[in-house]
Formats: sequence, structure tokens, C-alpha cells
Amino acid sequence: MIKEILQDAGVRMDKSIESLRQSLSKVRTGRAHPSLLDHLVVDYYGSDVPISQVANVGVEDARTLTITPWEKPMVQPIEKAIMKSDLGLNPATAGTVIRIPLPPLTEETRRGLVKVVRNDGEAAKVAIRNIRRDANSDFKDLLKEKEISEDEERKAQDDIQKLTDTHVAAVDKVLETKESELMEI
Repeated sequence: MIKEILQDAGVRMDKSIESLRQSLSKVRTGRAHPSLLDHLVVDYYGSDVPISQVANVGVEDARTLTITPWEKPMVQPIEKAIMKSDLGLNPATAGTVIRIPLPPLTEETRRGLVKVVRNDGEAAKVAIRNIRRDANSDFKDLLKEKEISEDEERKAQDDIQKLTDTHVAAVDKVLETKESELMEI
């Protein structure tokens, strides 16, 4: 019973870290990367689909993304989706190829992005701690129902704390990597 609770908590904590990684991939650094556009959706004949399903997204150079739609009529909707996004990018179209130049980040912008990244990291840590709290309350319930002893509950709480510490350290490592990417000129 304890093992299942610990496994479930571990899986949920892993998902929290993966969610953090996905949200951080949307925060742009100075370099062009196709994952920058992963969260954007385009109106494709009445249904919203990710850009990657209607076009080829590539990197031309360190500061330029290229998008080549598979169908010529998709150029306009893709441009519109990029301009509406919260990324602050201005696409330039040449025939069927859309180029997106990424402006260099100022020092002030970099510091602002670091704050955003830290807030995302703190949210992930809170989620991990909430998972720990849920697991601890499950252990207490098992103790009340006399399915486990007090010693087993104490050991289970120690185990869940170790699991929590490991995952919080992983969040810190992800944040550190992203912050160094952001502050790199």
C-alpha cells in the first residue's frame, strides 16, 4: 500500500517537472529554436491545429526561424497566429516561406524573463510539495484505519520527503540551466 502511494507521488512529481520544462521551452532565449512555436495553433479549415502539423518549422541561422507551409493558403493563417501570440515576433513572408527574425534581448528583458522563469519554478515546487502533502495524508489515513503501524508511517513520511527533496533539486537544476541560457549574450 505504501509502495503504491510512493510510486504514484513519484510519477506525479515527474509530471510536474516535465510540465515546467514545457513551459520554460516557450520562454525564448537569444537563440532561434523551433520549440518556440510549439504552443501556437493555426486555424486549419475550421479546426485549430499546432503549426508543426501544417508546416515545416526550421532554423535558418542563430536568430531566424523559417516556416514552410505544406499548402500555400496556410501562409496567411500562420502569420496571423504568430502575430497574435504573446511572443512579440514579426514574421516576414517571401512567397511561401515565412521568416521570423528574433530580436536580440536587452539586459532588462533578460532580467524580466529570469523572474518569469523563477515564478514558474516556484509553482512547480509548490505542486511537488502539494503532492507530498497528499501522500502524507494518505499515510495518516492508513494509520487511522490501522492498516500500517506508526513506525511504517514515519518511514513512509521519510521516504516521501526524500522523493520531494530529489524532485525539488531537479527543478532547481532545470531553473539554473534556463537562467544561464537567458543571461548568456
